[in-house]
This record gives sequence, structure tokens and C-alpha cells, in this order.
Amino acid sequence: MTADMRDLKLRDDWPETVRRIRARTPARILVGRAGAAYRTDTQLDLRQAHAAARDAVRAELEMEKQFGAAFVKQWGLFEVCTQAQSKNEYLLQPNLGRIFHETSRPELMIRCARRTDFQVVIGDGLSVTAIYAQVPKLLPLLWDGAKVRGWTLGQVFVIRHCRVGIVNEIGELLSPRVVVLLIGERPGLATAESLSAYMAYHPRKGQTDADRNLISNIHARGLSTSEAARRILGLAAQMISAKSSGIQLRAQPSISSNW
Repeated sequence: MTADMRDLKLRDDWPETVRRIRARTPARILVGRAGAAYRTDTQLDLRQAHAAARDAVRAELEMEKQFGAAFVKQWGLFEVCTQAQSKNEYLLQPNLGRIFHETSRPELMIRCARRTDFQVVIGDGLSVTAIYAQVPKLLPLLWDGAKVRGWTLGQVFVIRHCRVGIVNEIGELLSPRVVVLLIGERPGLATAESLSAYMAYHPRKGQTDADRNLISNIHARGLSTSEAARRILGLAAQMISAKSSGIQLRAQPSISSNW
């Protein structure tokens, strides 16, 4: 039972409107107070959420432990890394997370097909918790939807100490039409399990966030994995049709993904 559910159950004397608002958001609003401070249960919930956020940021990727050996084998996942050689280096020098380590480039060239239509990549980002909570449900939906559309698919791989800008180097090395980077979002006090999907059409050196599109807040109380897959596939289809991405492309949430 979540803290929100406990609050609702313990405070049945609240007006219906208040209880409905509390049920719709994880934000800590209308939680009451004891004097000038939060109530004890709210304070404990905040401390627990803060600890979960810190753990998500500091955790190191362990594919088989977090995804499970069967999932890793099923998708043929392998790991490459950026020039950030430690978690501290990754957090303190973000630029290092945007460039592949010199040993990773040849491995990608050997193990991944070039010039595919749809390349999915998994990056740990700022929340390892998010990728192992959301990716096992989201990846099969993306894969099946892309196959229905007749797209060629690139080999999925995982990047340790990954920043969003690595999308440009993926484009330079593998030349896919659309890159989808599934990456852990910076955790907050609402959830540490929120995933983002950064997308770009033919990404290349020198591109910025203005050349990419983002679908964010993929988690249990945000955007569901099924809806996220629908939006990602629909947006990828738009990119392929328009031969563009970023601010030049206006997302159409209602677009059908045909799967």
C-alpha cells in the first residue's frame, strides 16, 4: 500500500473533492500538518522517496541481475560504455557521457547492423531503477509494432553511464533512420522509476536537443508502457515520412500506430 493510499484510508472525513484530488496525483498536496510541520507519516514518506531517488542515481547497471538472464538472452543484449569511467565521473562531467569509449565503437560496428529503419538503445541515465522497471514491458511492444510496419530493426544494446547526446554518435556510427534512446530520468520525490524516450531522425554530429523529440514520464502513475509504445511508434512514422525530427516536427498524439 502506497503512502497516498494510506492517507486516503485514514482520512475518510475529508470532503470527496479533496480525496479525489489526492487520488489523482502523487504530489504531496493537502497532506495536513502537525503544528507548523508535516505529519509524521508524510515526513517518513518524504525520507523514503528521497532515499529511493538517491539509490536510483547512484546505482550501477547490472544487466543480468536487473533484467534477468532470460531477458538478456532473448534480446541478445550487450553492454558498451561511454568515456565516463565511474559513476562520480559521469555525474560530475556530463560531456563524458555523450561520447563512446574507444573500445565500444568497434564492438558496435561488429555487432550492429547499419542503416536500419528503427534503432532502439537502452541507456542507464540518471535512474537505473527506471530502465529495469519499464524497459522489459516497453521493448517487446516497440519491437512488435515496428515489425508490423515493415521496418528493419537494429540490434538493441545497452550503454553504461549514458547521456542523451550519445544519440549523435549512434547516428554517426550506425546511420539508422530513427534512433530511440530509452533512458532513466532524473528521479524526484514522486517516483524513481520514470523513463524517457529521446528520438531523432538520422542523428549526427552537431545536433542539439532542438533536433530531437521527447516522450517522458513513462511509469506506473504517468504514461503507461502501452501508450508510450503507441506514441513512440507514431512519432517514428512521422519522422520517416517527414525526413525530419525535433522542432521541425510537431508530434501528433492521436496518430495511429497500426498495431
